[in-house]
Amino acid sequence: MPAPLKVPASAGAGMPLLTEAKMAAAVSELLTGWCVFGLALLAILIFCWVYVRKYQSRRESEVISTITAIFALAVALISSALLPVDIFLVSYMKNQNGTFKEWADANVSRQIEDTVLYGYYTLYSIILFCVFLWIPFVYFYYEEKEDDDGNTCSQVKTALKYTLGFITICAILLLIGAFVPLDIPNKKNSTEWEKVKLLFEEFGSSHGLTALSFSISSLTVIGMLAAITYTAYGMSALPLNLIKGTTSAAYERLENTEDIEEVEQHLLRIKSKCRDGRPLSSRDRRTVQQLEERLRTLRRRERHLESIEKSWWTKFCEAIRPLKIVWGVFFIIVALLFTVSLFLSNLDKALHSAGFDSGFIILGTNLTNPLNMLLPVLQTVFPLDYILITTIVMYFIFTSMAGIRNMGIWFFWIRLYKIRRGKTRPQALLFLCMILLLIVLHTSYMIYSLAPQYVMYGSQKYLVQSNKTIDGQPRNVTTFVSKDCDADAPEDQCIVTRTYLFLHKFWFFSAAYYFGNWAFIAVFLIGLIVSCCKGKKSVIEGEVDEDDSDMSDDELSVYYR
Repeated sequence: MPAPLKVPASAGAGMPLLTEAKMAAAVSELLTGWCVFGLALLAILIFCWVYVRKYQSRRESEVISTITAIFALAVALISSALLPVDIFLVSYMKNQNGTFKEWADANVSRQIEDTVLYGYYTLYSIILFCVFLWIPFVYFYYEEKEDDDGNTCSQVKTALKYTLGFITICAILLLIGAFVPLDIPNKKNSTEWEKVKLLFEEFGSSHGLTALSFSISSLTVIGMLAAITYTAYGMSALPLNLIKGTTSAAYERLENTEDIEEVEQHLLRIKSKCRDGRPLSSRDRRTVQQLEERLRTLRRRERHLESIEKSWWTKFCEAIRPLKIVWGVFFIIVALLFTVSLFLSNLDKALHSAGFDSGFIILGTNLTNPLNMLLPVLQTVFPLDYILITTIVMYFIFTSMAGIRNMGIWFFWIRLYKIRRGKTRPQALLFLCMILLLIVLHTSYMIYSLAPQYVMYGSQKYLVQSNKTIDGQPRNVTTFVSKDCDADAPEDQCIVTRTYLFLHKFWFFSAAYYFGNWAFIAVFLIGLIVSCCKGKKSVIEGEVDEDDSDMSDDELSVYYR
C-alpha cells in the first residue's frame, strides 16, 4: 500500500505569508508618505495656534473658544493634507513604465486605499462634530455669558437648547444621505457615466458611507458659497493691497489733527449759542452729540496713528516695501493662473462631459491647463507636489482671510462681526474658523477643478498594446507603450483616489460645484476691477470704528509696542 502523500506544513500557510510579505514591503516603501503627513500635521498645529492667537482679543480672550478655534481649523487643514497622501499612495503602487510594483497586488492595494478611506472617515466625522455640536455650543455659551451673568448651569442649558437645532440639521442630512437615490435617467450612450457608477460601486454602498459623504458635500457647498464671497474677492484684494501699499502714518496724522481742530471749532460755535442761558434746540443737541462721538473717534485715531508711527514694525515694513511689491506681483500672477486653469477646466466639462444629469463629471481631460500639466510631473519627485498643494491651500487661506478682513462677517445686509488683528471677540473668532473650515473643505474640490487628472490618478500610467512598424511596414511585433491613466484605461490598470470618489458621490453636488466655479471666476474679475479702482488703504484700515470702546486702544499698543 503506497504511503500517503505528505503536504508540507508551510504550503497551507504560503499564501498568507506571501500576502504579509508584500504588505510589509508596501509599508516600508510607503512609510515616506505618511512621515511627511506627520510633519505636515505638526506644522498645521503650530500654524493654527499662531494664527488664532494673532487675531484673538487680548482683553476678551477665552480659553475654550481659543482651543475650539484652533482644533476646528487644524482638523480641516489635516483633511486637506490627506489629499496628496492619497494621490501619492495610488501613484507609488506603479512604476513609471506603467507596470505595478511586485508587492502591489489587488489585496494589498485595496488595504492601502482603505487606510486612506478610514482616515477620511475619522476626519470628516470630527468635522461634523465640530460644525454641528462643538462650535455652536461654545458660541451660544459665550453669547449667554455676555447677556446673562447668572450661574454656569443656566448658560449651559441655554447653549444646549440652541445647539439642539444644529444637531437636528445634522441628523436630517445623515438620514437623507443614507437613503437618497443615486440613480439618474440614462442618457444616450453615456459610457463615461457608466464608468463613474462602476467606480462608486467599487467605493462601497454602505449607508454610513453615503450618509457621511452627503453631509460633508452639503458643508462643501456652503464652503463654496463662502469661497465665492471671500476667497474670490481676496485673491484680487490681497495682491493689489501689497502693490499699492498704505498711506503714510505721518500724513494721516496731520490730516487727522486738522479734522480734530475743525470738529472742536464746530462744537464751540454751537455751544456758544447757550452762553446767555438759552437752551440748545433739539437739532443742535443731536448735532453736538454726533460731533462729540466724531471727536472721540478722531482722538482714538490720533492715538493709534501715533503708536503706529513710532513702532519698530512700521519702520520694518517700510524697509521691505520693495519685497511687498514683488510678492504682490507674484500673487496676482498666481491668481490669474488659477483663474485661467479653472476656466479651462470648466470649459472642458461644458464641452465634453455627460451633461447636467451626470453632474458635469468628466474622466480625463481634453483641454489641459497649466496646473494639470505641472502637478503630475512634480508628483514623480516626492514631496514636490505635497509642497505645491500645501502652498495652494495656504494661498486660499490667506486670500480668504484678506477677503474676510476687508468685508467683515455679514448675515445678508447685517454686519455681525469685524475681524481685526488682536481685537477679535471669541464669538467672531469661532465664526471665522467656521468659515475657514468650510472653505478648506471646498479647497479639495477646487484643486480637483484646477488639476482633475492629478487628483483622480496622480502620475499613474498604464500599458497600451501597439504594433511596431519596421521599414514603413507594419509587422506582427507586439510592443507595449506606457500612457497616462485616463477614462480609456482598463479598470484593473488604474486606481482612482478615494478623494475623487468622495467628491463625486452625488451628481447634483458636482453640478452645483460646476456652476459655483463660474460664479467664482465672475466674482474674482469683479473684485479685480473694484480693487484696481480703489485708492490706497489707510494704515489703520478697520482698526478704529465709532462703536469701539476706548479700552480697545490698550490692545493695539500691546501689539505695536
